[in-house]
Amino acid sequence: MDAEAEVTDPAAVLAAALAAPPASRILIAYSGGMDSHVLLHLLWRRQGPEPLLAVHVNHGLSPQANHWETHCRRVCDALGIACHTERVTVTPGSQGLEASARAARYAVFKRQLDAGDLLVFGHHADDQAETLLYRLLRAGVPAGMPVTRPLGRGRLLRPLLDIPRAVLRDYAERQRLDWVEDASNARLDFDRNYLRHRVLPTLTARWPDAVARLQRVAARSRAAAELDRDLAAIDLAGLDERRERVGRSLSLAGLTALATHRQRNLLRHWQLPGATGQEPGARRLDSLFRDLIGAAPDAAPLVEWSGGQWRRFRDRLYLLPAHWGASPSRDRGPWPWSPELPLELPDGAHLRARSALGLGLRATVPGVPLSVRYRQGGERVHPLGRGASNTLKKVLLERGLEPWLRDRVPLIERDGELIAVGDLFVCQSAVAGVGEPGWLPAWRCPAH
Repeated sequence: MDAEAEVTDPAAVLAAALAAPPASRILIAYSGGMDSHVLLHLLWRRQGPEPLLAVHVNHGLSPQANHWETHCRRVCDALGIACHTERVTVTPGSQGLEASARAARYAVFKRQLDAGDLLVFGHHADDQAETLLYRLLRAGVPAGMPVTRPLGRGRLLRPLLDIPRAVLRDYAERQRLDWVEDASNARLDFDRNYLRHRVLPTLTARWPDAVARLQRVAARSRAAAELDRDLAAIDLAGLDERRERVGRSLSLAGLTALATHRQRNLLRHWQLPGATGQEPGARRLDSLFRDLIGAAPDAAPLVEWSGGQWRRFRDRLYLLPAHWGASPSRDRGPWPWSPELPLELPDGAHLRARSALGLGLRATVPGVPLSVRYRQGGERVHPLGRGASNTLKKVLLERGLEPWLRDRVPLIERDGELIAVGDLFVCQSAVAGVGEPGWLPAWRCPAH
């Protein structure tokens, strides 16, 4: 086999991609379509069924969704490959149905990945060309899909990214594979479908090697993207990045001291650990600079995209998980609480406490249980060490609690008296004295 033929031999390309580093398990993102079926079959021929796990996500968006799930199980059973299927609910968000489905799908993949696992996709050269054009037209960035990147506790790999769709289809037909066809792939109201069925055929009619040319652009773009990521990491190291109760923050003054193109580059690459959303596009970045960074100091601006949301407080820029605070609980409490046991709050946060002699909340009040609730407005507090009482709103501002957390901080009461606010402070009247048993509260917000 000559070198040119080997480049388009899917089995040879797959073998090279899996050469190193070795994976504990190989998970296949298996939709049941032609591309993922070819990948499943290639891996089965190369590895055997034992280290493989097919993962099929049923989005429930098509009348055929349950049929596709059954098909995937049948194919895997015939090959002796373990198959995990999971049904998800897709709610269209601000980024549209496709982005919401992708986020739900990747959440399933992340849950299935253990340390050392590899998740492989059947994306090919035509997919790469579509992605390159889509991102160029949508965000003004000529960025293709990466061949590999971290995902959850494992790693993502697209081993067939240099193979044209026609080569995979030829393999599928020669092996007499049975795959499913999604009728929605023919709908031209979806941007990617329009590129696939109208734009790329027009380009290849004029330039037969258009897909190969776009592949070369994507390869150069990936190299440039690596340099951009390296530069973003260098710049981020000088911006006092911190882990916050929710998300992360960095110095706004330090950010704005950078050249504009370096600010935009950093913000494209600044992501929360494990984030699966796409990088923010040019419009989101424009909105960030116009509506958030340029807003009045006392404003509470918010800019959101599929990968997270930016907020500002005082002299810091915050990056929070996507949709943070989108569904506040109507249940404001109170809820009974025994400090010996953790209390899960409606927003997913936890309130715990550890015993401490002479510190924290006084524990020796027999027969008077504790309760927890959220803010309702009008509360007054007198924290330990403060000269006088004041409104809770004023004290939370003094303590620097971010505005988006002030309605979520747990208020601890004893017999109707407010005695502590989360782990921010204990009120003067409830402090454990010298030698008295006490409780030190700890308030932990959910990661998303």
